[in-house]
Amino acid sequence: MTHSVANPWFFAAFLAVVFVLLAIDLGIFQRKAHAVSVKEALVWSAFWVLLSLLFGSCVFIKLGSRPGLEFFTGYLVEYALSVDNIFVFILIFSYFAVPARLHHRVLFWGILGALIMRGGFILAGSQLIQAFHWVLYLFGAFLIFSGIKILRQKGDTKVEPERNPVVRLFQRIVPMTSGYSGGAFFLRQAGKFVATPLALVLVTVETTDLIFAFDSIPAIFGVTTDWFIVLTSNICAILGLRSMYFVLAAVVDRFVYLGTGLGIVLSFIGVKMLLGDIYPIGIETSLLVVAAILACAVVLSLVRPPRARKSSPDTSIPAQPLVRSEGKQE
Repeated sequence: MTHSVANPWFFAAFLAVVFVLLAIDLGIFQRKAHAVSVKEALVWSAFWVLLSLLFGSCVFIKLGSRPGLEFFTGYLVEYALSVDNIFVFILIFSYFAVPARLHHRVLFWGILGALIMRGGFILAGSQLIQAFHWVLYLFGAFLIFSGIKILRQKGDTKVEPERNPVVRLFQRIVPMTSGYSGGAFFLRQAGKFVATPLALVLVTVETTDLIFAFDSIPAIFGVTTDWFIVLTSNICAILGLRSMYFVLAAVVDRFVYLGTGLGIVLSFIGVKMLLGDIYPIGIETSLLVVAAILACAVVLSLVRPPRARKSSPDTSIPAQPLVRSEGKQE
């Protein structure tokens, strides 16, 4: 594993706080499934952002200015990339006709799974970089490719769960009920465990996040190779994803230039990685460039939306979802 400026106790304390907060969230505030209001989502979003900023400040004070700036840069990049996740989550929930009051439950367990998967990716990537320095160049080239791909897509996003091999395999081997049953992922019927459509939704969310991780993990390694900064900035960004979903669900389509901004950011970080040994770009410069690009994309989306936005590319939901909406099985 690559060297880290943090000691194990600092990391252990961070994980302990995260697990306690998740337990409180699930066991107390979200004990009963309900549709999350925008007001509630705003409060939780502010809470997670403030907590992340406080932790970043602790990193800045305890570990030094460079690790602190690396954390804030990584957090900003990961948080911005999460907006793409949110738009896809909206399409997934619509596709499967998931009741609004069950969205938070799926997001909670989906993000918990994402934390575990990304943690494994980050630790594996850290080991690879330590053993093979040229992996950074591979990551850089991949980010440039991803950035160009995003720029060429021009914001078009499609969700096709029926073509997802993991979803198709799950449907083939796991017996399922025909409708939702409260917030349950699995039920026991006739002495056998069967999955509800909510389990299929969770599988779709997890595999989608797995795809997004292939962009976000190399991007954060372009900011720093310190596994502690990479992991904690990822965790902080993902923890705020649930509440941000409910805040942006109704207005995310207004940020029409954000995809372009993300494509430029990924390309910039990719170039930074490729030039790292020849012309290193300072972390202060990286933070300013990333913040400026994202700010311009957001402001431009709000101030000067494209004239054709009302007739934007079709992102409607298929007429026949794979499962039926919640019925009498409540």
